[in-house]
Amino acid sequence: MGLFKKAPSFRDAYPGSTQERDARIIHELRKEFRLSILLEATKFPKATYMYWQQRFNRKNPDEALEKIMTEIFEEHNGNYGYRRIHLALRERGLKVNQKKVRRLMRKLGLKGTKFTRKSRKYNSYKGTVGKLAKNRIHRRFQTSIPHQKITTDTSEFKYYERDKKGKIIIKKLYLNPFLDMFNGEILSYRISERPTIEAIIDAQKEAIDSTEDCPYRRTFHSDQGWAYQIGQYRKPLSSRNIFQSMSRKGNCLDNALMENFFGLLKQEMYHGVEYTSFESLKQAIEDWIDYYNHRRIKTKLGCSPVHYRERAIA
Repeated sequence: MGLFKKAPSFRDAYPGSTQERDARIIHELRKEFRLSILLEATKFPKATYMYWQQRFNRKNPDEALEKIMTEIFEEHNGNYGYRRIHLALRERGLKVNQKKVRRLMRKLGLKGTKFTRKSRKYNSYKGTVGKLAKNRIHRRFQTSIPHQKITTDTSEFKYYERDKKGKIIIKKLYLNPFLDMFNGEILSYRISERPTIEAIIDAQKEAIDSTEDCPYRRTFHSDQGWAYQIGQYRKPLSSRNIFQSMSRKGNCLDNALMENFFGLLKQEMYHGVEYTSFESLKQAIEDWIDYYNHRRIKTKLGCSPVHYRERAIA
């Protein structure tokens, strides 16, 4: 009888509604045990079992749709919830009710990754080492103009290598991206083994050059990190008549778009994965940023950042 008491533990192997799942488990176990014993052990109503038994061989009207949904889910490494699956189906010309998408995902056991912050933010603040700029954004992140409001920050990643004696050494990688507030697109970035001003300046130059088509005066926003205070960072902005803006001291909400981007990136390609070299981690970040810019659907945009910008310009 101990086997039957554990029957509910088999449910995760059978996607579908709770009743259908339990009925299928009982149906499978009938090869070895009598139905009456199974129903008694699982406390499952006989009438309900008979109802589902008649439906097991019924043709599934949503078979093709379920296959497409599963393909989309796997293509995006399980990171899509029902809202993004719904938008991806719409992009393919399939008009499906969002509630149906949610129901079928539950039936298929497709659960999107939930966003959780798991690592402490890298802190580049070292006091006043140069010149501070006032906050010109004031959390007004939304804009209808591409390339008008740009934000940046630095994030730290860890990877693990072994020395000649086999001892594990923790090493670090730093990512410096520039993000367009219009659509969340990453315009430029640099990856380095140390938090250097050279990496930030290189990414800044590329971001400045790629946003020259903006018909209005641009604003580059950041926190009060040491690199954003010094002349090497400030002068390229002032020479192009670009406003510099800084968050208030110790207030991460003033640069929430960058915080959200880093959290999303780490959730989808970093947490739960152990990287054993600088190159492997660097390649994974580069691949994910390309995926994020060109293929990953942002719910509020209804498409990827690049697609949204191209559509807006057209």
